[in-house]
Amino acid sequence: MKQTELFWKVFNEAIADYHKYDDVNHEMQNPYDRSQIEHLLYHKNWVDTVQWHYEDIIRDPQIDPVAALDLKRRIDRSNQVRTDMVEYIDSYFLDKYKNVRVLPDARINTESPAWAIDRLSILALKIYHMQIEATRTDVDAEHRQKCAEKLAVLQEQHADLSTAIEELIEDIENGRKYMKVYKQMKMYNDPNLNPVLYSGKK
Repeated sequence: MKQTELFWKVFNEAIADYHKYDDVNHEMQNPYDRSQIEHLLYHKNWVDTVQWHYEDIIRDPQIDPVAALDLKRRIDRSNQVRTDMVEYIDSYFLDKYKNVRVLPDARINTESPAWAIDRLSILALKIYHMQIEATRTDVDAEHRQKCAEKLAVLQEQHADLSTAIEELIEDIENGRKYMKVYKQMKMYNDPNLNPVLYSGKK
């Protein structure tokens, strides 16, 4: 099995498990051992799936303003967890390939493996939800046709992104590319860096 096939399988497991309950407050039950990359992948996609639904809920024009503010705070926390999960996945790859001999002419990639995998996780959600839209029975045929066309594009993106990730990992394995990971510095969450937060400090 290609690595991206494993990633895709785990992402879709997490999506399916979430939709058994379809509740943003439902507690995740990760079926994988913490020592497995699958544990990180499942957790990562669960966070993405919950946030997908947060984003749906907050766009309700009838949402209570107090509830909307609470939800915005939850989205902010979710974004931080998402970033943390990407960094954990990159740490897995850094450790896995730490002994690879990097070739003298090796190049750096525009993004790390985990950030590409992050895009694959979001793509799994897009395909899941577009599939639903393309098969709805409470809409007209034109809606279904447009969504089917979009679904075809998303599936093409899945194939292309999977190929690109496989090639990146293969290049890292063979020393043709090297990993260099920058920890994300989200200033708006830091009370020492966000001026709105630190200007109110006593």
